[in-house]
Amino acid sequence: MLDNKGFDLWADGYDKSVGLGDEDGSYPFAGYKQILNEIYNRVLTDQCKAVLDIGFGTGALTGKLYEQGCRIWGQDFSERMIELAKQKMPQAALYRQDFAEGLAEELRQNRYDAVIATYSLHHLSDEQKTGLIKDILPLLRDGGWLYIGDVAFETRTELERQKALIGDEWDDEEIYFVADEFAQIFPQMKFEKFSFCAGLLSLRR
Repeated sequence: MLDNKGFDLWADGYDKSVGLGDEDGSYPFAGYKQILNEIYNRVLTDQCKAVLDIGFGTGALTGKLYEQGCRIWGQDFSERMIELAKQKMPQAALYRQDFAEGLAEELRQNRYDAVIATYSLHHLSDEQKTGLIKDILPLLRDGGWLYIGDVAFETRTELERQKALIGDEWDDEEIYFVADEFAQIFPQMKFEKFSFCAGLLSLRR
């Protein structure tokens, strides 16, 4: 698993490497652009003006929302990723902190129309994911949305099936969402599949 230094080193080539994985339909990034486009369209359709991005990386998604007039807050643990994102979003409020340690205190002071997390939460244990989601939900305005786009599977059986098919390329250090297990904790959470290894989980307050 990459730590913050690893992501600092990967930052400059991150968007390109993700794009290549998406284009050839390979694990883990098959469906990546579709998911980002879907979140982008939903945020703008709902006229969400205040957006929090957990693990914003280089700002691939929030940079586009910023261009459309959204006010952006964000948290990431890579200093280099933050530098690159700041170039796209000079007025965004971006904070450096590992979200395994929870939300930055400054981010708890605001309310958001949408909170998004794309390909970032698989670095957390399921217990940490659950705790973070519970922390996020009260920060959403009434009618606000949480969107999580990530490597995700509808059931544990499907995850294990894909793990066997992917073989040595499977990353055992990452912990992927299993939608029906999270639906037991968050009954209103919806799952939409975008590829054999990726999906969008959404929850409205």
